[in-house]
Amino acid sequence: MVEGGAGARETGTLTLAGVPIGNLEDAPPRLLRALEGARVIAAEDTRRLRQFASRANVRLGGAEGARVVSYYDANESRRTDELLTDLRGGRDVLVVTDAGMPGVSDPGYRLAAACGEEGIPVTAIPGPSAVTTALVVSGLPTDRFCFEGFPPRKGLSGYLADLAAERRTMVFFESPHRVAATLRAMAVAFGADRRAAVCRELTKTYEEVRRGGLGELAEWAAEGVRGEISVVVEGARQRPEETGDADLLAAVSELEEEGVRRKEAIVRVAKGTGVPKRRIYDLVHGIVSADRAG
Repeated sequence: MVEGGAGARETGTLTLAGVPIGNLEDAPPRLLRALEGARVIAAEDTRRLRQFASRANVRLGGAEGARVVSYYDANESRRTDELLTDLRGGRDVLVVTDAGMPGVSDPGYRLAAACGEEGIPVTAIPGPSAVTTALVVSGLPTDRFCFEGFPPRKGLSGYLADLAAERRTMVFFESPHRVAATLRAMAVAFGADRRAAVCRELTKTYEEVRRGGLGELAEWAAEGVRGEISVVVEGARQRPEETGDADLLAAVSELEEEGVRRKEAIVRVAKGTGVPKRRIYDLVHGIVSADRAG
């Protein structure tokens, strides 16, 4: 809250609310209560919000009704100033998108940042996100990942080249008519065998998750893909020349401590790093080849 002397007026609170990405039943009760209790709602598409409210049997703003305004890419800058005026005047503002969380490839970031600068309270109603949903169903590593949003229309090759060495699992959004070309470009930049998953229509009736190498997926997508799409790509593996002896020994030791037999541990480390099994075997057993002893 904004501090001040006697009679100072408190600001409103900005609430960023997650909306289901497909299945209506994923709407949390807190979201429905917030929609009914809101006085100002900023929606990416006011028509789609009203359709959602009708399906969920929710009356926006309750008996008094809410002021519903559009808040999308083209008017985000201008509308942010207007919503800040509401918040400074003590009115709470609820921000929703068509699907997913505001601020994640959707409007919301600018307003949240502006509120942070002015000390206006910002909170969130967590909800479904295509980013984490695609990640967990992809079958790819989830311990470290990054979200890249929509790849650029221009300079795609250079953009992907800069990501070729990224070791975290990468999550992208893409449109149906561009996904085939993007997958082809990824196959060139990352390698046709790099594992990936194309996730479309997540949580909806025709949900589909297609897994395989980027080259294989590009061929599949060339036949045409429909719906809302997320692409998850495996991170780059560490190159053998970047893997030091100490790292290899530590990896084997860690697996052995977990109960993995030494032979199997060596195989796993070799497969995960691309380093020849013989090199790891020699290191573990204290054998130094003539060329390395040189």
